Amino acid sequence: MATWWRDAAIYQVYVRSFADGDGDGVGDLIGVRDRLPYLAALGVDAIWLTPFYPSPMADFGYDVADYRDVDPLFGTLGDAKALIDESHGLGLRVIVDIVPNHTSDQHPWFQEALRGANRDRYVFRDRPNDWESIFGGPAWTQVADGQWYLHLFDPSQPDLNWEHPEVRAEFESILRFWLDLGVDGFRIDVAHGMVKPAGLPDIGHSGQTRLIGNDVVPYFDNDGVHEIHRSWRRILDSYPGERIGVAEAWAPTPERLALYVRPDELHQAFNFHYLFAPWEAQALREVIDSSLATAASVGAPTTWVLSNHDVKRHVTRYGSLARARAAALLTLALPGSAYIYQGDELGLPEVLDLPEEVLRDPQRLRDPDSGRDGCRVPLPWTRDLGWREPWLPIPAAWAGLSVEAQQGVPGSTLELYREALRLRRSFDGDLTWHDSPEGTLVLSRGDLLCTVNLTGSPVGFAVDGDLLLASDEPGAPDSAAWWRMRHPA
Repeated sequence: MATWWRDAAIYQVYVRSFADGDGDGVGDLIGVRDRLPYLAALGVDAIWLTPFYPSPMADFGYDVADYRDVDPLFGTLGDAKALIDESHGLGLRVIVDIVPNHTSDQHPWFQEALRGANRDRYVFRDRPNDWESIFGGPAWTQVADGQWYLHLFDPSQPDLNWEHPEVRAEFESILRFWLDLGVDGFRIDVAHGMVKPAGLPDIGHSGQTRLIGNDVVPYFDNDGVHEIHRSWRRILDSYPGERIGVAEAWAPTPERLALYVRPDELHQAFNFHYLFAPWEAQALREVIDSSLATAASVGAPTTWVLSNHDVKRHVTRYGSLARARAAALLTLALPGSAYIYQGDELGLPEVLDLPEEVLRDPQRLRDPDSGRDGCRVPLPWTRDLGWREPWLPIPAAWAGLSVEAQQGVPGSTLELYREALRLRRSFDGDLTWHDSPEGTLVLSRGDLLCTVNLTGSPVGFAVDGDLLLASDEPGAPDSAAWWRMRHPA
């Protein structure tokens, strides 16, 4: 039986930068509520909200101090409830972030651990091993009495010890709290990270973070995480309305990633192999085929994503807006679930020239080449950019990319997304590849035909069908088009 999440279009709201409801320059839940009609009109099925919990904001909310409340910067628990209810009234489901690998160092549990009590809720050792932090530098920090604690991310994000029954029970309680409030599911941050290998063995070399997603990293993707996800699936299934779990999981192969979405585990996992594929026909076809095959091997849908709050926006990664528009049509033509990062629908590029004094990302502070501030610049709603002193400056050039400037304008990226999301609802069937000129892709699903020219030169496609939508003139360099075939294969 078809279920909503198998082919949903899900819109990622980076709360801090989406919409400012109280005029303090920081996005908030009131701002999201105000813009729900925009999201419903865009045509998405669900929204995913990044963390809005009480936090010192060392990592912009991914350092949680209280998992059952809302940080005053973003509003109140009442605002969260109203947002969930209003979303449901507009036909939108709501997915919230859960951060189970680590807490904030300001969490009451860690403050207790610093005083020497109940340290076994975290990973404390008398001597550190050679593990490196994702944000750079060692993954261990020493406390006043000489012991060391593990933090695979920032020192302000101590890793929890998932061998401890209190940790497991606490997070089951947290899930139930938000499910009782009405959320439709969870995006699970670092879903591959909670279980560490026995004995915490040394890796034996530096440069460990370069292996993530491509090779085995001892502190990630250990088999023990799957029992946690099975227990969470049982909780999700105990609630009505098809509540879901979505894994942010980095695994060395698509086959390892598929383990997270077996029938008794989570419902979806982000497809980073697709996100990082180059703008090249053969590479994209290979990753699409691999993704579909491995997901199908466990009966799961594939997910497709081009950008998120942790990577450079794909307009910049691909090198042009033309390629980004074509990639959007390719992505939305594929079977499975599609994730849209806020601003994708506006064609926003990465902001590469933010002033040094405003850069805030802790990852960038430790590794200057990997900062994520540039993909987190607030959305431009109006030609005057619509924010009062935003927490990150919005480029003046974005006036022409604003919602106000693109809304109702034929051919704009916003209207391209709206029409694509509308048409996408009628697509059905498996993907079939068709022979096509070198450097191009042609695929069909039912009576939909999608042609993509990934070359820098015009290409003629012989299509027996009616044009539905195109990112540019069909066959133009770096373009994609959708056709309704008159005689489906």
